[in-house]
Amino acid sequence: MVEKTLSLVKPDGVAGNHIGEILNLYEKEGLKIVALKMIKINKEFARQHYIDLKDKPFYQELVDFISSGPLVAMILEGEDAVNTVRRVNGATDPKEAAEGTIRNKYAKGKTDNTVHGSDSVEHAKREISMWFPEYLDSYLS
Repeated sequence: MVEKTLSLVKPDGVAGNHIGEILNLYEKEGLKIVALKMIKINKEFARQHYIDLKDKPFYQELVDFISSGPLVAMILEGEDAVNTVRRVNGATDPKEAAEGTIRNKYAKGKTDNTVHGSDSVEHAKREISMWFPEYLDSYLS
């Protein structure tokens, strides 16, 4: 089934000049980039993005990191897009990420792990509505 999902190239991926390589990996997997922007978010936006993790001990570290510099947000579309992005990204911990995945190639740790991908279709819809409110009607229908 064709789905839309959200992916982020986090500040470490931007600082490391890996944006183009990451976009290329998604496109090679048959995903289409339907929206893309580079922005720097504030801590309040970061808190809302990670709201599901607010009770975790690493929550504040995630908020601080993702708001520390510019990042690239994108909507990707394709067959089973959520799972495809998660597979291409690799495990959250780069030490556990499969060979050739984004996190295996570029990530330094569990927080500075280069990319974010929605973990479900439900979360993808919520995240797209946050990051791309201007596309709400056309991209969530």
